[in-house]
Amino acid sequence: MGFFTGEVTALPPDKSISHRAALIGALSAGVTEITNFSAGFDNQSTLGVLRAAGIVVGQEEIMGAYGRSIRKVVIRSGGLWSFTAPEKQLMCDNSGSTMRMFAGILAAQPFESELVGDSSLMKRPMKRIAEPLRMMGAGIELSPSGTAPVRIRGTRDLKPIEYALPVPSAQVKSLVAFAALHADGETRIIEPVRSRDHTELMLGLETIDRPDGGRVIVIPGRKSIDAKPFYIPADPSAACFLVALGLLGRNSEIIIRDVCLNPTRVEFISVLSEAGGDITIENGRLIGGEYIGDILVRSTADMKPLVIGDKVVVAGVIDELPMLSVLSAFVTGEFELHNAEELRTKESDRIDAVVVNLERLGFECEQYPDGFRVIRRRSRPSGTVTVECFDDHRIAMSFAVAARASGESIELSDSAVVGVSFPNFFEIIDSLEA
Repeated sequence: MGFFTGEVTALPPDKSISHRAALIGALSAGVTEITNFSAGFDNQSTLGVLRAAGIVVGQEEIMGAYGRSIRKVVIRSGGLWSFTAPEKQLMCDNSGSTMRMFAGILAAQPFESELVGDSSLMKRPMKRIAEPLRMMGAGIELSPSGTAPVRIRGTRDLKPIEYALPVPSAQVKSLVAFAALHADGETRIIEPVRSRDHTELMLGLETIDRPDGGRVIVIPGRKSIDAKPFYIPADPSAACFLVALGLLGRNSEIIIRDVCLNPTRVEFISVLSEAGGDITIENGRLIGGEYIGDILVRSTADMKPLVIGDKVVVAGVIDELPMLSVLSAFVTGEFELHNAEELRTKESDRIDAVVVNLERLGFECEQYPDGFRVIRRRSRPSGTVTVECFDDHRIAMSFAVAARASGESIELSDSAVVGVSFPNFFEIIDSLEA
């Protein structure tokens, strides 16, 4: 078993907030300064499509906290209708967040555009973004299988709608909100289960709690947005991998600084704590409407197997599920998941990807349409096992953490894919290993 200790001050900035800060900056009148913007491939894709659609975007390295270099992004825009028709297809690379959320903005622009991605993104479903935008009056065309390319015939005359999200999705909620900012009237989005709420917080939108536990988000149309600065805290989804490393390691203690602790993003901490994980939050404070703090994690030998099936909990840990499942499998030999169909439509089919690799490592598993179960570990391979990453950064990092903490001989098929969200992942792990 590995032994890990130390302080992490260079966790990647939050991907979700970085995407939204850039997109909101492009919709705002004036100069938007974003401090500690993510260097991850996905967030750079968002900056790329903004530039290609006529927005002025600058980026530089500056000195930040703890004496480390961070990124500052400056966006100049005239407001809601400052975009220009792109000269070619808008390349989103592997970023589903870029494709889905930017589609909401393009739907309100008076020109035609087309969003494409890499081979992985071109296979991901896009029907859920087409329905609300068509209801608002935009022309949206997809491939016959409901995937990209996303061809958009935008219009300045979008209609306000009342839209009930069929499944919890912060991306769909955000794209409707971005489109609705341009609509001639008030739009209401009804979400049955609360999903991450960065868009609402950053735009200052009114929210109404419903008796059934859902929420209504109210978006006023055609209201000018004034540019303002944003600070991007550390990514809690990235922190999850280091939390798992600390729990899995022998006699380990890791403190992770300045992490976004938005309640819609740290359900994984509650799940792990309830299972016996030794995790403490310190130095909590509010910055720019977001709760930020430090996470202290110590190794835990007697955790209970994770069983995750509540829809609210699943929505709250959807990005962390690969790591949670691998952690539970390695610590307890067991894991169970239900109501997580959305995992099959991420960068990879994450249910199948986790199961395939756990079975290679000697675990007995069974799959369901909405989840899977790890029953026990039948054997331990004698030689090196190659884990197939499926072009998915979270699959790669989940099994990399398990390999380093357990000492088992595991080789990743594509270690470079971690750069999508966590470019210095291996560097940080190396710095923590005693």
